[in-house]
Amino acid sequence: MSILDKINSSDDVKKLNADELRPLCDELRSFIIESVSHTGGHLSSNLGAVELTVALHRVYDTAYDRIVFDVGHQSYSHKIITGRREAFSTLRQHGGLSGFPKPYEKEDDAFIAGHASNSVSVALGMARARTLAGQDYDVAAIIGDGALTGGLAYEGLSDAAASGEPMVIILNDNNMSINENVGGMAKLLQDMRVKPGYISFKRWYREVFSTLPVLYRFNHRIKEWLKSRLLPGNTFGEMGLYYLGPVDGHDVNKLETVLRWAKDMREPVLLHVVTTKGKGCAYAEERPDMYHGVGKFDPQTGQLEKSGDSFSSRFGESLCEFAEQNKMIAAITAAMAGGTGLDGFAKRFPERFFDTGIAEGHATAMAAGMAKQGAVPVFAVYSSFLQRGYDMLIHDVALQKLHVVFAVDRAGLVGSDGETHHGVFDVNYLCSVPGMSILCPASFSELHDMLRYAIEEINGPAAVRYPRGGEGEYTSSSLAAEQIIRTGSDLTLVCYGTMVNQALSAAALLEKQGISAEIVKLGIIRPNSFELTLDSLKKTGCLLMAEEVCAPGSVGEQLAAAAAESRIVLKGIKLLNLGDGIVTHGSVQELLRDYGLDGEGIARSAMEICSDNGKTQ
Repeated sequence: MSILDKINSSDDVKKLNADELRPLCDELRSFIIESVSHTGGHLSSNLGAVELTVALHRVYDTAYDRIVFDVGHQSYSHKIITGRREAFSTLRQHGGLSGFPKPYEKEDDAFIAGHASNSVSVALGMARARTLAGQDYDVAAIIGDGALTGGLAYEGLSDAAASGEPMVIILNDNNMSINENVGGMAKLLQDMRVKPGYISFKRWYREVFSTLPVLYRFNHRIKEWLKSRLLPGNTFGEMGLYYLGPVDGHDVNKLETVLRWAKDMREPVLLHVVTTKGKGCAYAEERPDMYHGVGKFDPQTGQLEKSGDSFSSRFGESLCEFAEQNKMIAAITAAMAGGTGLDGFAKRFPERFFDTGIAEGHATAMAAGMAKQGAVPVFAVYSSFLQRGYDMLIHDVALQKLHVVFAVDRAGLVGSDGETHHGVFDVNYLCSVPGMSILCPASFSELHDMLRYAIEEINGPAAVRYPRGGEGEYTSSSLAAEQIIRTGSDLTLVCYGTMVNQALSAAALLEKQGISAEIVKLGIIRPNSFELTLDSLKKTGCLLMAEEVCAPGSVGEQLAAAAAESRIVLKGIKLLNLGDGIVTHGSVQELLRDYGLDGEGIARSAMEICSDNGKTQ
């Protein structure tokens, strides 16, 4: 029996002998590589955090203590250790394990994760709740160096330092987020990754002199005075956190020792752990960015399954084309150059490419400043991450009607990453931004044309929203706000973006049932008077709206209100959407089916409407 076969909880890890820890780490790595090769998932980050996770489970009881993961890209070892090994074949699959910490899966998952930079704030909240309740559980936060580019991390660190709450903040420093880290913090950490033996001396000093409190306090005052005058500053120490490190993140025994010491200090401690992303897997270590988030691959060679052309890659190509013609076009990313298709732009126009790190609020405000001074900034950002910039969308961009173009990637359902990553709220919040134009391309050629239109023709803020993946049956292009792409008489089927493909499929199914559906494709959802759609509704009297967004603030709600204001009496209406927007993980097609948004589901709803109005047999 392997060591891993005996592990189903933190208690099982604690029972192991010290010489069994290294083999356990090796088995965990092999298990993760083999599993992820079949399911896809986050590989490099999880391989880099194996020893850290084992050490955490040696020191803490995750069923009782609260261990808060930042982002959650490094949580696979934790899930395996806490009794979910047998279910790992279902990772990121419909109805299976999530790729991120989820409290509904297991009490060992202290908090939901998926977005960066919030772990310190969450952990501090838990520590304060513990103090208020007079309880004795321990609290730790694990945050990556990439997440330290987000401003929220510093708000949490500053408050944690001042709080005096006993908690350990573990900085997992692998010099990578998804793309290589940028900014001042990356330089600071690089300077701090020296003299790892200092931690051993520091522990010895504290243990020896703590038995002589008067001498310890005297020596400590002298040490701090000398350090402040002779050594470069330590940002974390200057904040008021007790800084320990750097520590080798792949020495599991040393990690366990230092974690125990940090926990026993009973004050806010920052433990700086240096790890290697992709550790133990040659191809992942060599290309940690390529193997950050992967689909299926060959576990022996690392050969990835080829993916087809995508909206993201076509966006990058189109932006390069326009940048050749306009020297004021600049591209902005928040640590997602590869994911948003901007790698090519970065190589061709490095002086016009700006990576802010994981800092969407800053990126939005910076784009506003660039636009105010005559540049044409295009901020490529995932829909769910742009949520962080909402304040800046209103205050910095909209109030001055600045021409900032937002390339909103991953709009709609994204699949296996689940509820933290689906781009289902942007229609709601973008429609509330004054002066915002929202364009929804349904094909690659339409993305090209709409991006050009947003850059060259629109004066104020504009968002071009498009999904993950490729195009479908619809490959035409139109800049019309509304377009009838199929005439009909029984009901008006309205859609936008790639939902047009599901609508076309539904219309074909309905035709076989003797139902004539008129499809109205919206190319621009704001501003839009819906004049053509309302004329269609006057003819058919039935509205069926299909969209991959949450219900509140949806275009369907806007259309229903517009019809009421125009005094159009509808004989039938159904708004198909994603309800409250909290959608689990699974393939996009599976999720569309669950919500009745695939071709068959749309056709089924249409038949219900028509049946209620006597239009079917």
